Amino acid sequence: MFVRLSLIRRNVLLLFIIAGIIAYKWRRWAFVEKTMTHVGKGLMANSSQFTLEGKPFRILGGSIHYFRVPKAHWEDRLLKMKACGLNTLTTYVPWNLHEPERGVFNFQDHLDLEGYLSLAAELGLRVILRPGPYICAEWDLGGLPSWLLRDKNMKLRTTYLGFTKAVDSFFHQLIKRVVPYQHSNGGPIIAVQVENEYGSYAKDAEYMSFIKEALLSRGITELLLTSDNQNGLKLGGVNGALETINFQKLNPADINYLEEIQPQKPKMVMEYWSGWFDLWGGLHHLFPAEDMVAVVNEILQQEMSINLYMFHGGTNFGFMNGAAAVGLPAPKPMVTSYDYDAPLSEAGDYTTKYRLLRKVFSPYHTQPLPEVPRLQRRSTHQPLVLLQHLSLWESLPFTGKPFRSSTPVNMENLPVNNNNGQSYGYTLYETTITSGGTLNSMNNIRDRALVFLNRHFVGVLDYTILELPLLEEKGERTLSLLVENCGRVNYGKTLDDQRKGLVGDITLNKKPLRNFIIYSLDMKADFVNRFASGHWKSMRHQPAFPTFLQAKLYMDSHPTDTFLKLPGWSKGVIFINGKNLGRYCSIGPQQTLYLPGPWLHRGTNQVMVFEEQEADGKIQFASGPDYGMTVDVQ
Repeated sequence: MFVRLSLIRRNVLLLFIIAGIIAYKWRRWAFVEKTMTHVGKGLMANSSQFTLEGKPFRILGGSIHYFRVPKAHWEDRLLKMKACGLNTLTTYVPWNLHEPERGVFNFQDHLDLEGYLSLAAELGLRVILRPGPYICAEWDLGGLPSWLLRDKNMKLRTTYLGFTKAVDSFFHQLIKRVVPYQHSNGGPIIAVQVENEYGSYAKDAEYMSFIKEALLSRGITELLLTSDNQNGLKLGGVNGALETINFQKLNPADINYLEEIQPQKPKMVMEYWSGWFDLWGGLHHLFPAEDMVAVVNEILQQEMSINLYMFHGGTNFGFMNGAAAVGLPAPKPMVTSYDYDAPLSEAGDYTTKYRLLRKVFSPYHTQPLPEVPRLQRRSTHQPLVLLQHLSLWESLPFTGKPFRSSTPVNMENLPVNNNNGQSYGYTLYETTITSGGTLNSMNNIRDRALVFLNRHFVGVLDYTILELPLLEEKGERTLSLLVENCGRVNYGKTLDDQRKGLVGDITLNKKPLRNFIIYSLDMKADFVNRFASGHWKSMRHQPAFPTFLQAKLYMDSHPTDTFLKLPGWSKGVIFINGKNLGRYCSIGPQQTLYLPGPWLHRGTNQVMVFEEQEADGKIQFASGPDYGMTVDVQ
């Protein structure tokens, strides 16, 4: 009897799974059946106003990046976008996530671009696709995969053969997936952007033509666009693509220039910056709502189309944050949050900007706007007490076979990940020394190194601290440098120089160190899962830093979103059920980390923290974010 009931339950479960798959497939392709009979002329730019299906069309757009939002929240965010009065969704496509290793492609789960496009169509939103290959986006290396940098001669964003071959391979996989979702095929895509802000880079006069042809030859038929700030307009265009402009504060001279180079063409602000990004060690940027709305009104009164960048920023989960370098003495990494002071907050809350924009956009619709969706519930929990710890040194047997090299090897050129190198995380370099003296990084550390002697912390080397005194002591000692990739520069002309780890010699008393043992600590999900069999110690024993710490979060009901706080901690990374929530750092400004409810489940959830130097012993929760001290965008 028991066996029979078990079989019945199993068969019922199987039927539910099959039904779910069928429903998902139907939902993905239903929009084709729904819209094919209404396909007419696509988005046209043949006069001073856009037309779509032969009728005047004003693009009221907003950017939401699917890769910065948990898939379970996509529908919630897009419904809120539509309720604000927007009719067009724009999104970048992150090459580095979709092709993490050369020739290995991922379009599943939170990278299900086709599912995202289907959802937009189902909700009645048009789409402007921005496939790159470079996206900027305050994203590591502007979305370009780090394995490109294994080639010492690589020239990114040019017609250098090593780059164009890689782009062709990626576009071969990407474009065939999006072609069915073009307006001409009954889908939501009404325009496709050619590259991104190339006028600010402009190293190769043939490059933009190559990217345009790479799109057209693979079946892109919709209107082509380019996107540049005012300084890049003169160099970023390509024949056959409408030029659009990016800015935060409207300068009439820039609009006049756009009119001069494209007379009797629609004018569009492809990126109207609704807020700004934050850097570790800086302040949280705010762009006053009243100032933002005043410019939006002026743009609309001039009969221009607009795209809000960002409408909803989301989160730089994992190690995906970029870094800023332009105008700075050294690169500064972006924080984990990409809230951006956008109209819809990091956790999907309505802001003053949202409410004001809804009033602005409402008159541009012939029908009343949809009702504003209810906010999702959020929760807090009692402080989570850490139960066990495993030091970095004790974790090394689980990191994979170390690599031996006479000279330092940068992350990207390590023989790991099927010879694609290491993309993100930390790399440990160890060698033996027999004397003290002055350790000099020769500015070859990218980006920051914790330095240890016989596995005892002795100091930090980075872009500003290049030398460290080491005490004299008899005998051999192990010198260890734990080097962190804090985030590759995402904008500017230094993209080719973004190799991480040790990128050259370091010296002791002016003599280059040799004979390294190198450990790759990329901290991907499989890396973290290997620790299950480690010899974890109780918190009764004092942790030796750097260390991994773990706790269990028990949920007796349906999990909802929350925020984590780590006062008293120094710097590190948090993993929830193997997913990398992102970096935290005591220097701020960001004080909380967003934890999506869909990343949790009923029952016991595994929480693991990698802390570099100091831990409070517990993790606290909050119902809302704390982004630290603020400053208005200038």
